[in-house]
Amino acid sequence: MKTLSKKPKEDSSDKQFSESKEPQDDNVIQLLGILGTIANILSIVQVRSRKPRKSSFMDIIRFVQSVIKNKSDFLAIINKCETIRRVLERATSGAGENFLRGSLGDAAINRINSEVSSKKEQGFWLRLFAVTIDRDRIAGWDKDLDRVLVLFNTEAIAGMAVRMEKLAFALDDTHRVNVLKYRPTVPPSRPPIFYGRDDLVAELTDLVINDEHIALIGAGGMGKSSLAKAILNEPLVADKFADRRFFVTYDGLDPSTITFEAFMSRFAETLGIEQVGADPMRQISTFLRSPRALVVLDNAETFEEASGSPSLDKIPSAIAEIASIPGVVLILTSRSRRNAPDVVWVTKDVPALDPNSAQDVFFRIYGGAGRIHAEEEINDLLEALEFHPLSIGILANAARQNSWSPAILLKRWNDRRSKLLDLGKGKLQSLSFTMQLSLSSPSIQDLGEDGLRALAVIAFLPQGLNDNLASDLLPSIPHIDTICDVLCMQSLAYRQGGFVKMLAPIRHYVRDSLPPPDLGCLGDIHAFYYFAVRRCAERRDDSLVDIVISDHLNIERMVAFGLGRVLDGEQDIYELCWKFLHCLEYHLPRPTILTPAIFNIIENPFTWMPKARCLQYLGNLYRGLSQLAEGIKAFQAAEGLYVNAGAHDEVAWCVVACGDHFQHSDSWKHLRNAMKAQVLLYLDIARMYTFIIPADELFVTFVGDDTYDLGFKIGHWRAKLFYGGDIAQVKTHLDDVLLHCTRTGNFYYPRHALRALAEAAYCEGNLSETMDILEKLLEYYEGHNPESVLWYTVWKAVVASDQGNYDLAKVLIQKSSGPLEFLALPNARTFIHRTYSSAHIELVANEYGRAESLFTVAIEGCDTQGDLRVKAYCIRGLGEVACVHGNFALAGQRFAEARALCNEMGVPPQKLYSFAPFDGLPERFEGWVLFLEGRSPFAKCTSNLS
Repeated sequence: MKTLSKKPKEDSSDKQFSESKEPQDDNVIQLLGILGTIANILSIVQVRSRKPRKSSFMDIIRFVQSVIKNKSDFLAIINKCETIRRVLERATSGAGENFLRGSLGDAAINRINSEVSSKKEQGFWLRLFAVTIDRDRIAGWDKDLDRVLVLFNTEAIAGMAVRMEKLAFALDDTHRVNVLKYRPTVPPSRPPIFYGRDDLVAELTDLVINDEHIALIGAGGMGKSSLAKAILNEPLVADKFADRRFFVTYDGLDPSTITFEAFMSRFAETLGIEQVGADPMRQISTFLRSPRALVVLDNAETFEEASGSPSLDKIPSAIAEIASIPGVVLILTSRSRRNAPDVVWVTKDVPALDPNSAQDVFFRIYGGAGRIHAEEEINDLLEALEFHPLSIGILANAARQNSWSPAILLKRWNDRRSKLLDLGKGKLQSLSFTMQLSLSSPSIQDLGEDGLRALAVIAFLPQGLNDNLASDLLPSIPHIDTICDVLCMQSLAYRQGGFVKMLAPIRHYVRDSLPPPDLGCLGDIHAFYYFAVRRCAERRDDSLVDIVISDHLNIERMVAFGLGRVLDGEQDIYELCWKFLHCLEYHLPRPTILTPAIFNIIENPFTWMPKARCLQYLGNLYRGLSQLAEGIKAFQAAEGLYVNAGAHDEVAWCVVACGDHFQHSDSWKHLRNAMKAQVLLYLDIARMYTFIIPADELFVTFVGDDTYDLGFKIGHWRAKLFYGGDIAQVKTHLDDVLLHCTRTGNFYYPRHALRALAEAAYCEGNLSETMDILEKLLEYYEGHNPESVLWYTVWKAVVASDQGNYDLAKVLIQKSSGPLEFLALPNARTFIHRTYSSAHIELVANEYGRAESLFTVAIEGCDTQGDLRVKAYCIRGLGEVACVHGNFALAGQRFAEARALCNEMGVPPQKLYSFAPFDGLPERFEGWVLFLEGRSPFAKCTSNLS
């Protein structure tokens, strides 16, 4: 390639460039001519202004000349230089010597030079002047000249050179950015400990690359600033914005005293410019206009909540103006949602860490030694913190600095709670510091005492405050809905699932550091929940039933609190307790934390009856959960109190529940005949499940009253069926009961007889007859008992699968969910029942993967509800799946678990399905039987696992 050389300069001033000694092509000659003209114009301007200066445009010319020495392919660059020449000629044409000599002439040059110098200082010219002779970089130079042309490409800018008065005012030395003192701050590096945010960082980076403004919102300590720093250091972001990445932090400023000037000063300081004059917004705006810039406004709640100066209303409009500059992208981090309204923000709530990432953070700080053995203990602690990043870091540092083992750390946490989260000073080492920042914000301060009262209540209630019921629960706090809005806006609380909640660390801080809920608030909450529970237990209002279920943890907390502080003569707390347990049993059966509180009720003549009733309903709940040992303990305790109070009928119920021989007790003679019949009936039901008494001795006591004697007959022949008696004989006697019911007009017992007949037909293997009987039962219950409809529909699905009609079985299972929509409160037992039966059907259909998943889901439900019986079914089912896959070691473990559950329930493993034939698996799944009998392939593992 041809090259060009330049003659030596005659002097130090900027002169016209000399021609090359070698032949030039037309493009190069044209370019040199244009450059010469530009140089002449600039030289004349400088001479006449009597202020010789090293012009930035002369730098452009030198750059182009250095390129021409080795390049000739510059047609595009020629065109751009020609544009600069034409604009400069128009800008200076007709200007006399007086104009060029005076300050206004200087102003025109200053205007151009200031703009270009600013870009040079920003790194623009550094890239431009550091070019090599690589052809591939021509495209980059072309783009850089495009940016230069922005400075000259309008007649308005060019005309400013001759509009002396306006330029004198606008560009005087006292009204411009002091770019000579430009010192840009270095953006912060990526946080060294940063886990679990990869997907979020990728999502936010994509938004930044696409020029979206982002607002990162969250409570103190959630890692908003760390997230913003990580985004700043993403390669795509660094490539796009280079050294135009700025992190403006407003940490440490007082919202009550901050001013607009302080806001702008911190902004300009981070950009690296020195403010001069009375219009800082214009200077910052000018600085940011070209090229691109990414600006993080960290701790934005400081100025969003500011109240110290009348001029603060300028801040939102200033942010909006900056956001509107082409090429500028804003990232805002804040605890507040009161972000600049005229900016289109993509708002992202910063979540807590996931459990694995939380452990990574903890052990990265604490140290990895012994992590394998400590993970379970630490995970419990991290879960108690709800995986709050700041709290995790503080506790890990405390444990490391004090050489605490995980066990000691757990003990310290249980003893001190939020006090343990104050390791030092500053928001990175102290939860109380960051909490005090939030509580001191003007928005929270404006709420006054009512704001603190609301905070205390939300922290007290485990579910938080029901958002829809806030004004009903707290009528003594005016404008409670508005208060909740402010608390959520400031990230002291958040809305989830219809409740206003708090993160665990914030909740612990409020409980430990703020006054407890006042008795007025607690009294209001108690009154509202008491009314709802009473109406629910009496089944008078389905809408209130919904409230009891939605707020069940809060009600449980109020009951426990009340039982611990009950005064003599107060009886409504006991009524609230036992009626709440009754609601749980029927609508949401689950274990309860009320057990110790109930057993700890002080016993005296005033409390014998109410405590006994609470214990009785507690026993009912445990019995429904198949937690028989806990249930019997509650019934026995209730029985003793009822005896003290002389409540003989209640004693009978407790004895029936325990399965004792009550007819030999002192209370037996006090019972009515009807009560005696019920006692004997339920006693035989209890004894039947134990397989201790022969079937011939069960349900054989009759009292001469059809109301109860028909129940005894049905019970007797069901016992014969379950104990392996003659099925034909069983069916004959049950048909007789049905006929008797028809003759006497009895509408209660036919359904029980039909159910027993369906079970008999199924055990006999007569599937068609079973389907017909189940259909009759569905007709009986359709329209008035949706829960029973669900159960019998599921049984039909099981029978259909046994018939090989898997499509019908799955349709019926799907149909069985229909009644749930009409149940005011579908209880967990129906869900578990349906899920187990779905797994049963998939297993029979050889869909082993789906069966395994459904068994696992059902087990999780059983764990929640304490249902040992269905859990044993599911674990046995998993064992059969393992057998199908040939994994007999795993199958043996599953079967051993199921057998242990049988022992816990007091049910012989061989009889696990005796009283629930529709839950049993077909005989071809024989792993369970082989395991119990110790036969191959379980001959060896049975002894090891027993």
